[in-house]
Amino acid sequence: MKTSLGIWAFGPMITRFVPGGYQPSHDYEAEPVAAKVERAVAGLGDLIDGYEFHFPQELSPANLDEVRAALGDHDIYALATGLHLDARFGRGGLVNPDPGVRAEARRITREAAEFAGQIGAHLIIWPGIEGYNYPFQTPYVDSWRWLIEGIGEAAEICKRAGVKLFLEHKNSEPAMKILMRNIGMTIFVAEKLRSQGLDNVQINMDWQHLIMNGEHLPEYAALLHSEGLLGHLHANSGWGVTDDDNMVGATAFMETIELALELRRCNYGAGGERLGFDLYPYTEDQVAAVRRSLIQWRFIDSVAARIDDQALREAQQAKDATRAYELVYAALGA
Repeated sequence: MKTSLGIWAFGPMITRFVPGGYQPSHDYEAEPVAAKVERAVAGLGDLIDGYEFHFPQELSPANLDEVRAALGDHDIYALATGLHLDARFGRGGLVNPDPGVRAEARRITREAAEFAGQIGAHLIIWPGIEGYNYPFQTPYVDSWRWLIEGIGEAAEICKRAGVKLFLEHKNSEPAMKILMRNIGMTIFVAEKLRSQGLDNVQINMDWQHLIMNGEHLPEYAALLHSEGLLGHLHANSGWGVTDDDNMVGATAFMETIELALELRRCNYGAGGERLGFDLYPYTEDQVAAVRRSLIQWRFIDSVAARIDDQALREAQQAKDATRAYELVYAALGA
């Protein structure tokens, strides 16, 4: 399975409490995106096959040549929309009640799709700013219509260019109630778009976003695959309350082993799908955190490979948890 990495893992690590970031030497003025890519490629080499960027904040036509030179043999696997990084869209972009602001957000989203198609990258839409903060604040039905219309425009452009559109959910932050905030709502949006003939729409499972919701990683990987919707993964872990984006396998260890098993069962990666890493190492060495995540994932995947899958399937058909854990712990060396 090939890999990709969000270049934001190499940023200044800002928080609302430390606006300058815990690692201010890596801000975008001191270290432009091309320099971040150079540092990542030098430190990680062939462990990472490609990189992901926000449009237009991290990658745009203005710095494309510089970034490509820094990438060397690595590719640009995915582009993510960055409306949540733009202060103009504090009350929503695609769902902003102001028609002029909403039109601008749709224009930028179309540009992101066009640019992704031009460079042969898939497009990720994580509508983190598309929601509301208070009861009584939002016209719900209108907002959902605007959201699906805006995403649909991008999906059409991606389809013409032969690239995929990945939808990614999260329950909150920056909007306190993101509209597309769980797997069910994400499937709803995907199916709405697919009913319009946009069969290039799939889902990006960000692991910590599911963990925050109490959504079981392997269950949804299996379900999405069965529906042809599992398009991409953002690997990470966390405590389950906020979007920690910690190293893979630091927490949710058993769930991640079962996820690895389900990914093997559905032959994830055979169609070109990748294991993307979405990490935010607040105070850790950034190269080391990414490297450790990949090493830990490989160990977890090797455990999944050692599980007697036929025996486990039999245990699962009987819902025999004791037998299932006997097999899992045998793979762990017990």
